[in-house]
Amino acid sequence: MADFTGIPLLADIPDDVAKWAVDQCRWKSYEAHELIVDYGDESNEVIFIISGQVRVLMSSAYGRHVILNHLDRGDFFGEMSAIDGRSRSASVVALFTSEVCIMPGDIFVKISTTVPDIALRTMEKLTERVRTINERLAEQAFLTARQRLCAELLRQSRPRSGHPDQRIVSPPPIQEDLANLISSRREVVSRELSALTKDGVIERSRGGLILTDVDGLSRRVEEAMGPIRP
Repeated sequence: MADFTGIPLLADIPDDVAKWAVDQCRWKSYEAHELIVDYGDESNEVIFIISGQVRVLMSSAYGRHVILNHLDRGDFFGEMSAIDGRSRSASVVALFTSEVCIMPGDIFVKISTTVPDIALRTMEKLTERVRTINERLAEQAFLTARQRLCAELLRQSRPRSGHPDQRIVSPPPIQEDLANLISSRREVVSRELSALTKDGVIERSRGGLILTDVDGLSRRVEEAMGPIRP
């Protein structure tokens, strides 16, 4: 029987509400690189990621892509269209085979307006995303390509097991993706990664990109705009 297991936003939903809401949802699987939501769509469902990972992006008429975010298992997207009724503001593509729970927008709004905890968590998630966008806008204005790359590596990294002074980006980031995230070119990212490796602040491995000198990376960013949270 389908339920909301694996969806943190709905973890504490009352049983009677959960039973009613589950019947309104549908579960679907997407293959790697399959389009889930397209920019400008008039749909308003809220989509919860049960497994896999998705990419949120915008594309220009000339084929240029800007990656806005990567969302993992337990995250969700589409809440903006559910809330304001406007068309989709970005496209979403599955990076790997992904299973999702699709909730009609009106059901999401009804739950959010009757269960305070869900409303609060939704606001917290929206606030987190606005802060990330603000950080990236500031980086575009104040930082060089190398500094933007350092900031993005810090943002994507997580603590490296067994190495308390190091962090890791795993799986290893794709250079084209990094370029799209920092509004640069793949060739620039390749050159800057090589320079950072030569400087000894990062190290490449099969398991990921190791940040061997986290303080060194942070200093490169802080010189221009202050601390970046990993």
